[in-house]
Amino acid sequence: MTDHTPETTQLFLTAAMPCPYLPGKQERKLFTHLTGRRASSLHHLLSENGFRRSQNLIYRPACEGCNACQSVRIVAGAFEASSRFRRVLRNNADLSVDVRPTTATSEQYDLFKRYLESRHAGGGMNQMSFVDYEYMVEDTPVQSVLVEYRLRDHPAHPLVAVALTDVMPDGLSMVYSFYDPDLAHRSLGTFLILDHIAQVRSAGLSYVYLGYWVKDSPKMAYKAQYRPLEVQRGTLGWCPLE
Repeated sequence: MTDHTPETTQLFLTAAMPCPYLPGKQERKLFTHLTGRRASSLHHLLSENGFRRSQNLIYRPACEGCNACQSVRIVAGAFEASSRFRRVLRNNADLSVDVRPTTATSEQYDLFKRYLESRHAGGGMNQMSFVDYEYMVEDTPVQSVLVEYRLRDHPAHPLVAVALTDVMPDGLSMVYSFYDPDLAHRSLGTFLILDHIAQVRSAGLSYVYLGYWVKDSPKMAYKAQYRPLEVQRGTLGWCPLE
């Protein structure tokens, strides 16, 4: 198997497609494959430069005339929970947290399908079979984990949320998460981010990588709530979000 280094890595550009975040815009992505023994080091290097992993690919938006997608990360050590965030933590104090290997299960898949049908009806992921989900979770060339959240005091300990997370040298990168759509009052999506901040702190690391922030997209703008937040600005590196 070839061991790619920054000097030998080939980057590819996708064809233009409708942007999923901004109406009337077209998106293109710059991407490469993560393979070989150096996949983890290449993953970290490219993540430092605004790339994002999806299975064994790592990509970055490269849209003509648009740079709305900004890679962001939370500075975990300086984060202070607002009163709303503290309320979310209290409301979910009865959840157990279990960090597991990236092995897909039917229980996870059932929750995943319910989440998509409720929150992303008509989206491209809705047609994913169990095998597709299995590839999404298990096809990773870097250190990844599944974080499962269950109702601790319920007799059946039902699964209510899952986060697919990459373990980085300086923190955690939240690749994809989903949760029980019938428990909206718990704000589980918010809780997962808050829990990852706590995990990063307890491990003595620095950042929670949240992927792309799009200021004018309702789907993505929420990430600006988690301050202090840093934005990847190309040659300027990571800069505080004003």
